[in-house]
Amino acid sequence: MTGKNGATRSNSLRPFVWGGAACLLLLPALGMRLYPQAGVDWTALDFAVMGVLLTAVCGLYEFGARLGGPPAYRAGFGIAVLAGFLTIWVNLAVGMLGSEGNIANLMFAGVLGIAGLGSLLARFRAAGMANAMFAAALAQLAAVGIALAVGGFNERELALTACFAMPWLLAGALFRYAAR
Repeated sequence: MTGKNGATRSNSLRPFVWGGAACLLLLPALGMRLYPQAGVDWTALDFAVMGVLLTAVCGLYEFGARLGGPPAYRAGFGIAVLAGFLTIWVNLAVGMLGSEGNIANLMFAGVLGIAGLGSLLARFRAAGMANAMFAAALAQLAAVGIALAVGGFNERELALTACFAMPWLLAGALFRYAAR
């Protein structure tokens, strides 16, 4: 990374981010090996999908770190990436609404699309990123509202799914702070 005076500064979190991702990928392998009765049963495809997902998350982290900006901007970027990762992971693993195969979970692809497309349209500028994250939070809550109207989901899963709006709101607030 290049600082204001043109000197190169290192990204001190890089080893922790990539190392943490590697450890996260190793956890199911260890669980299957050490505790086979625990019910962890990943296939090679599961490991490949998670590896691609973690690589994408770490790559987005690198991109956000290169964009620079104030600490609030970088924190907002990190939280938005984490929110996207958790949304995908939960939907692939168990599904936010019903099981992982429930078609209602496709609504969350729209949430991710709003966050991603909004970020691109904002050209990754803080004020526009704030709006994109707030729109993603609203879309998350709208998905919960639609699920509530359709019915068939218990209150607990609806409440937990609504809680996924919080990281989008936090990222938006951090971007708004960074824009000032």
